[in-house]
Amino acid sequence: MLNLFITGCIMICLTLPLYGGQWQTTRYKDRVFTGITVNKDLVYQPNPPAHAKEKYYLLDLYQPQNDTSSSRPLIIWMHGGGFKFGNKKSRGTPLWSKRFAQRGYVCAAVNYRLSKKNTLSDFTALVKACSDAIEDINQVLSFFKENNGLYRIDTSRIILAGNSAGGMIALQSVYSNAELMRQRMQVAAASSPVSATRNPLHIAAVINFWGGMFDTSWLKNAGVPIVSVHGSKDRIVPFRKTDNGVYGSFIIHKNADALHIPNRLKVYEGYAHELQKKFNPFWAGKATKVRWQEAGQFAADFLYEELFR
Repeated sequence: MLNLFITGCIMICLTLPLYGGQWQTTRYKDRVFTGITVNKDLVYQPNPPAHAKEKYYLLDLYQPQNDTSSSRPLIIWMHGGGFKFGNKKSRGTPLWSKRFAQRGYVCAAVNYRLSKKNTLSDFTALVKACSDAIEDINQVLSFFKENNGLYRIDTSRIILAGNSAGGMIALQSVYSNAELMRQRMQVAAASSPVSATRNPLHIAAVINFWGGMFDTSWLKNAGVPIVSVHGSKDRIVPFRKTDNGVYGSFIIHKNADALHIPNRLKVYEGYAHELQKKFNPFWAGKATKVRWQEAGQFAADFLYEELFR
């Protein structure tokens, strides 16, 4: 009987797939690769606008090691920092890029232009900074569209993701456009025609970690799935209120439900911005990083259900 039991266990193990040295069952949901490769400081915009810093147009590319798949989904990760601070190495961006690469995604942690104005107290400056960042992310998208063969990208499964300002960029990139952003700033329409197309590059999903929208009526413009994570006591991007002109994840979730947009929300009760007990922009402890990993798994589960089932 013991020999039969051992033989059965061996046969079960042999039927499980092996990815990157780990026994796992579900690509894109579980961390199925142990190793990753990181290509740093790739230039996604070789001809930047005048007076723009070259460092704004760099990205780090994370890929699963020994991956033989010929067509892989891409997640573009955008850092937070209020559109004034931060870069592709900030806060949880490298962590999420690494973990999702281990799940089988290609991940791009990107820089984008930062504002010289006080975006936290000047709403027009905030919207303008987000609009500029959207232009940069469109360049990132064009870069990967043009090089999809080189990096083995499935261009029908590109996901925009970010925390705080990065989440705002992701949401506005999909559900807004240049003209709507101008209207939100109460700026006159451009003299030359501007495309009113929403989601022109066909983004497959949005990961919104404690970000927000400038106008939730824009949700009717597209039906792109949204997964959000937010702390209930966030005062930087309020979870429920709109005191600063930004609609938080609870309001996005409520309106997305009303429009039957696939979405899911995870709330950390009692936690502030960046899922910290008390928001600290300069330091995050081990417990906070554990919550960031939980947020990543929550997003991975949602994406798997929406895009791969």
